[in-house]
Amino acid sequence: MDELSAIGKIAGSAMRAQSVRMRVTSENMANVDTTGTAPGADPYRRKTVDFAEAVDRASGAPIVTVDRIGTDPSNFEKRYDPSHPAADEAGYVKVPNVNAMVELANMREAMRSFEANLNMMDSGRRMRSQLLDLLKR
Repeated sequence: MDELSAIGKIAGSAMRAQSVRMRVTSENMANVDTTGTAPGADPYRRKTVDFAEAVDRASGAPIVTVDRIGTDPSNFEKRYDPSHPAADEAGYVKVPNVNAMVELANMREAMRSFEANLNMMDSGRRMRSQLLDLLKR
């Protein structure tokens, strides 16, 4: 497989991986206030995405894959709200371990990485087009 096709494989795999990261980050943001429903129940636990490097069998190009979608093991914070249905006997409610600022930074980083890989694919297409134009002469 030629180098220009490998560019597409690499950038495409990175864009797919960053799409998964954006989806998981969006899910975390949507659940930033999701508490348990029963007294003392655990709230939503933040999800994380781990990437891995692999090799595309057809082209031999290095690609990015999603290794796993895991959960953040950090502790839940507690907020005093004795009227909440999920409050324990002391009146504390466990809140998700999701930090909106961290999630916004993750989303911004994923978007920029996605855009960079999209630009790489566009550059590869332009180079391929220029090569074909040169070969026509």
